[in-house]
Amino acid sequence: MKGSYREFVLQCLRCGGRYSPHEVHTWCPACRVDGALDALYDYDTLRRDWSRASLAGQHERGMWRYDRLMPLASSRFAPSLMVGNTPLYAKPELLGPGSPLKVWIKDESRQPTGSLKDRASALAVAHALECGATTVAVASTGNAASALAGMSASRGLRNVIFLPRTAPREKMAQMIGYGAEIVLVDGHYDEAFDQCLQACEQNGWYNRTTGINSYMSEGKKTVAFEICEQMDWQTPDLMFVPVGNGCILGSVYKGFADLLQLGWIERIPRLIGVQAQNSDFMHRAWHSGQSMDIVERRTPSSLASSINVALPRDRLKAMRAVTASGGEFLCVDDHSIVRAASELAARTGVFAEAGAASAYAGLCKYAELHPHTPQTAVILITGSGLKDTSIYLPNTATSVAAAATRAARPTAALL
Repeated sequence: MKGSYREFVLQCLRCGGRYSPHEVHTWCPACRVDGALDALYDYDTLRRDWSRASLAGQHERGMWRYDRLMPLASSRFAPSLMVGNTPLYAKPELLGPGSPLKVWIKDESRQPTGSLKDRASALAVAHALECGATTVAVASTGNAASALAGMSASRGLRNVIFLPRTAPREKMAQMIGYGAEIVLVDGHYDEAFDQCLQACEQNGWYNRTTGINSYMSEGKKTVAFEICEQMDWQTPDLMFVPVGNGCILGSVYKGFADLLQLGWIERIPRLIGVQAQNSDFMHRAWHSGQSMDIVERRTPSSLASSINVALPRDRLKAMRAVTASGGEFLCVDDHSIVRAASELAARTGVFAEAGAASAYAGLCKYAELHPHTPQTAVILITGSGLKDTSIYLPNTATSVAAAATRAARPTAALL
């Protein structure tokens, strides 16, 4: 178990400033919302004192078996819900017997509240309690809020959710069930972000929001640790990650980078960030080569609500993930996302929400662009289809969703 905060420092990706954890809260004081802090650990000491073998027999601790690479004095404030230990399914023939891509699926829909965001929210609750906070707030399109509500409920911690009024009703039902206080916001995620930030600064609440709270990467990165452990410390060639706010993509990179520093893996996979065509800031920024400060912000309109963001708040970490790993950003339209979700469910039994299914849509697009390159690939399914069922129900979905669903699975017309 870790003993003190002295084992890590925080460095801003934008200005390069370095801070001890007691000098800052969750963001760079110089760059504020435009910066992003990395937690850097004492890797030399960890290499000497910690080994992969020591993880054996600790699976009952879930993600907390990796607490030496978390920004906490200890994990004693961890929520009581089991977070982590999600399955990695080998589906080598998913794209057909002739495909050179051999595929695995990391299924984060099996988390307590149904999404990968449980990893970040579990860390947020533990850190908030360690800091003496009594109220935690978040701006979210749904999954981060559901996760925070569930993790907070397990510890009796008050939580306030700033949520777009258009958020899926299934996610709102979760929050209500967990007892969260919900503030409905007119607009999209970006408006919720601004209102949450203002409320936290006025009331002194702990802000769990991605882009404000740099520690959230440190919870989400544990998914990369698990993938490596489940693959016997052999990393795949490619990893496909949905991108909305950019935090998951940046976190996956940080997880692999931490393990590389420890010498537990030999390389970082090429990270492929997948965006919806109608919410494609990172894709446009990467292809243009322009500074993200001047890339146009466009009102998002994808039906994939969980990745529907005008300005990704963790854009610095997301861009680093792709450039440092030699990866790329891909863009897929809503029709492709809906078809991918239906195909994934029908072929594998993994039931993904639209945003999560974009990872599979990206894999399919990549396979078309690289038809003859033998590679191993992991697709990261970040949330359950039960979080937003509209794409599976032709009578309630948009016309593009209904058409794509029927095209992918003819029996859908019988629902």
